[in-house]
Amino acid sequence: MRFKTSLVNDDLTTDTPHKPLLAVKQRTGGRRNKGDLTIRHQGGGHKQKLRLIDFKREKYGVPGRVATIEYDPNRSSRIALVHYATARSATFCSRSASRLAPR
Repeated sequence: MRFKTSLVNDDLTTDTPHKPLLAVKQRTGGRRNKGDLTIRHQGGGHKQKLRLIDFKREKYGVPGRVATIEYDPNRSSRIALVHYATARSATFCSRSASRLAPR
């Protein structure tokens, strides 16, 4: 058991992502528009989807509630799904998602 690392997902509140905020992640596999291999050692891996994250935080000063904390395979931090009082839509927020969640 030396040098063993394992994932701890105790802080996640859901295991399925919020579907309206997902987008397809296009992968090239190291090939260009002609189809020939230009970059070696790329390709394969598990299919991933992008989470559309609101990095600009345009709803400044609007009260919001953290609905879920989710896993994002594209980054090392957790993301929080935030429901705002004025908008009908929800947004993902990646800035210290565990600090935003109420206990």
